[in-house]
Amino acid sequence: CVEIQNEIEALDLDFIKEDFLKLLGSMQEGASRIQEIVLSLRNFSHLDKSEQKEADLHEGINNTLMILQNRLREQPHRAAIQVIKEFGNLPLVECYPGEMNQVFMNILSNAIDAIESRIKEDSSLSPKIQICTTVLKVNNQQSGDKVLIRIADNGSGISPHIKQRVFDPFFTTKPVGKGTGLGLSISHSIVVKKHKGELRCNSVLGQGTEFVIELPRILYSRFK
Repeated sequence: CVEIQNEIEALDLDFIKEDFLKLLGSMQEGASRIQEIVLSLRNFSHLDKSEQKEADLHEGINNTLMILQNRLREQPHRAAIQVIKEFGNLPLVECYPGEMNQVFMNILSNAIDAIESRIKEDSSLSPKIQICTTVLKVNNQQSGDKVLIRIADNGSGISPHIKQRVFDPFFTTKPVGKGTGLGLSISHSIVVKKHKGELRCNSVLGQGTEFVIELPRILYSRFK
């Protein structure tokens, strides 16, 4: 009994208690992150239905970012990708929310890939993605206003020759097995054909790329 008591006294109980509390805090934080990811996945998949309705595009963007957070966080070869959100006061937008989420996923995934590509050439890069949203006033009572979403990165950029083909089906500059070449083509089809909007690409080789999504707040299909 004396030996056991001596062993207990030799233990740094305050240190163990402090370490345990830190571990418990980390577990709680991890559980909260898992809950957020599950909720985002649920929202993302729940909206993946072929139905037109009013949707909060900011919610769709945030859900997409949550799903991609593992790719955005710090990696052994680079710092965490900083996401700068400059959200305007957007109204609810008539759209196909699940398909718009897919557009956000494709563009943001491409932005991360472009940053990863540039990091290989410039390890000192401070990676960032900027997302801006705003309302465009349109003098057209029938269609109403438009919303503008800009997603820009400071990745590798695209040459003018390649930029002309970014929306072509099966076109990709990624290595074999790393891309299908369909992501941006599908996104263009969703925005332009299904939502009667516009999807544009602005890019400077070696500096970064910006995709601009322009959507009518009210789908034109209502007036057909």
